[in-house]
Amino acid sequence: MKMMSTLTHDLAMLIQRGGFVMVPLLMLSIISLTLIIERCWFWFQTHGPMSIRRLASLNDALRRGDRQKASKLVARDRTPFGVVANQLLKRGASDAVVVEVVESQRPRLDRFMVTLSTIITAAPLLGILGTVFGIIQSFQLLGEQTTLTDPRDVSAGIAAALLTTALGLIVALITLFPYMIFRSHVERAIGRLESIIAAAQQGESAAQGTSQEAIQAETESPAVVHRLTPASERATSPTVSTRGQS
Repeated sequence: MKMMSTLTHDLAMLIQRGGFVMVPLLMLSIISLTLIIERCWFWFQTHGPMSIRRLASLNDALRRGDRQKASKLVARDRTPFGVVANQLLKRGASDAVVVEVVESQRPRLDRFMVTLSTIITAAPLLGILGTVFGIIQSFQLLGEQTTLTDPRDVSAGIAAALLTTALGLIVALITLFPYMIFRSHVERAIGRLESIIAAAQQGESAAQGTSQEAIQAETESPAVVHRLTPASERATSPTVSTRGQS
């Protein structure tokens, strides 16, 4: 309880010294931390060790055309990789299906990225705005007094105004580094989605080639040739007589 009261008092003092611009900056910092935690949890589930091992097994099963094993691997997988692989197994790996499925998962990969980018841009600008307001107030203080009795009044006002710039830069930097990490995860995820698509298409091509070879081998077998030969040709084919010549 004492810690909460101390924190509340410190925040109130910070807002009082920095001005009204401190309020949106503090709100941006809370939003940024919340979105960073959410994205960290999402990417931990998507690119965690278990997910990577499951993805390797899935690609191997898709390349070999083992649909039963692949379906079992993605049955409870709610990551973008599992959703895409499940749709490819159900609907095929044609180009139209691939584009539709990947685009349906792109919002999950890029979620909150625009918001984080906006915070990175807006926080320093808000900080500079607060500093400008603080300097204006300090110069108004100078203009109202014919003689400056205590220079510390002006310097204290400028120092307080610079708090907003410092806080704005801190919020931007705290958001920037996770944002760049998340961007790298997005690119890595797209590359892994491409590997799933390539494995699925390779498995389909191999399965089609195997079925065509089986059909061709069946049509070229002697029994099939005998069935396909017209009866008239079989009747007129030379036969060896077992009776002796007279």
